[in-house]
Amino acid sequence: MNTPVRRIAVAVMVMILMLLANLTYVQVVKANDYRTDPRNQRVLLAEYARKRGQISAGGQVLANSVETNDRLRYQRQYSNGPLYAPVTGYYSVIHSSTGVEKAEDDVLNGSDDRLFVRRLSDLITGRDPAGGNVELTIDPQVQKVAYNAMVAKGFTGAVVALRPSSGEILSMVSTPSYDPSPLADHSATVQTKAWAQITGDNPPTLPNRAIEDTYPPGSTFKLIDTAAALQDGFTPDSPLTAASRVTLTGTDTTLENYAGTPCGAGPTATLADALARSCNTAFATLTGQIGISKLRTQAEAFGIGDTQSIPMTVSPSSLGDIPDAAALEQSGIGQRDVRLTPLQNAEIVATIANGGTRMVPHLVKSIQAPDLSPLDTTQPDRAGVAIPAQVAATITQLMVGSENRTLGGGKIAGVQIASKTGTAEHGNNPKQTPPHAWYVAFAPAENPQVAVAVLVENGGDRALEATGGSVAAPIGRAVIAAALGGGGR
Repeated sequence: MNTPVRRIAVAVMVMILMLLANLTYVQVVKANDYRTDPRNQRVLLAEYARKRGQISAGGQVLANSVETNDRLRYQRQYSNGPLYAPVTGYYSVIHSSTGVEKAEDDVLNGSDDRLFVRRLSDLITGRDPAGGNVELTIDPQVQKVAYNAMVAKGFTGAVVALRPSSGEILSMVSTPSYDPSPLADHSATVQTKAWAQITGDNPPTLPNRAIEDTYPPGSTFKLIDTAAALQDGFTPDSPLTAASRVTLTGTDTTLENYAGTPCGAGPTATLADALARSCNTAFATLTGQIGISKLRTQAEAFGIGDTQSIPMTVSPSSLGDIPDAAALEQSGIGQRDVRLTPLQNAEIVATIANGGTRMVPHLVKSIQAPDLSPLDTTQPDRAGVAIPAQVAATITQLMVGSENRTLGGGKIAGVQIASKTGTAEHGNNPKQTPPHAWYVAFAPAENPQVAVAVLVENGGDRALEATGGSVAAPIGRAVIAAALGGGGR
């Protein structure tokens, strides 16, 4: 073979190898990127040609797909959309997906491994392929009561209810809410108009405040202080300062009780009385005695700092930096850099209600085949022991004392609730900014069936005069009543 022919042959071989390498790169390395690229119309048409599975809860269908006459064969519909939007999320041609629609997409679109047999059967029989179904732990009645209570007052905030023994999420409300159905419309004009309205809302509509946003917990954080203190030699009768104000260690800054009142008539108050009265001065000095290390260890035992998936990703709660004693004292009353999600605060009281054992919160009850036959069921999962059972029992009694001093409407006859309120300052000018109002509780205290956290942003309808008891407690009690079937059980 002469030299020119040999060179041509080598060049052809190199080009063939390059072609094979590029083909391998496209079909193996970049295949998923091309498949999921929103500009890929073939994937879009194939995805909408398959009936997407339904999302249900308590026997009610929350999201399903209906057949259309346009080129995208199926369209998503949401019943009671605003009520369940923080849970279901939306499924949109233009704006992708959120919530359970995103977190359980493999099940709903039928590509999950648990649906392999069904896909194979569809291929053999020629049956139209369909996605699997997702059944949620949400109790529709509890969800409805929580949502209506927030909307009736025009409150911005969140409500989370958990079953303490299993971690099942019975309610997850975020207000204001929105209707996901227009975002699922096949018309780009309808989607664009709906998106502009939703994203232009003030306060913002789209964040799921129950799991995406974090807030200063205010006095609800005193439950963490109490748990750490009871394991550090303190008892309910241990004396704490009753002063109306104290000076933060190493500073000239003063910290005072709500409305500047003393914590009782004498110079000291017991730990039990200080929690019932929610005295800032008592818990600031108590936290200073406990120390940073023990407080942080206790907070972490309750899950603060963990990254969770329910299956949507939950923003981690945090104590923030605590560089010195003054910062510790401020953190001890749930201020400074302490931030919790409403779900995390519900998890804390659910752990106390469950005898100190922390259960992993979860929203998916079961995965079902297209014919509704069960494929997988979520089993309760223990995250660990946050506090000993005896400490949990003691905190429960202290929370009963707190509830019995808490005003506000909605008390349930014959049901003893254990609770803690919080009024959390925030903003650049906290004394002139309406506080966030919190209420965390569980009931019945002697046999807990439900734990709840209510957050109302910026004082609700009480503005600067807001307290957790006046604003958030009536909502929490209504949710508890709904979870208990209207009363005790």
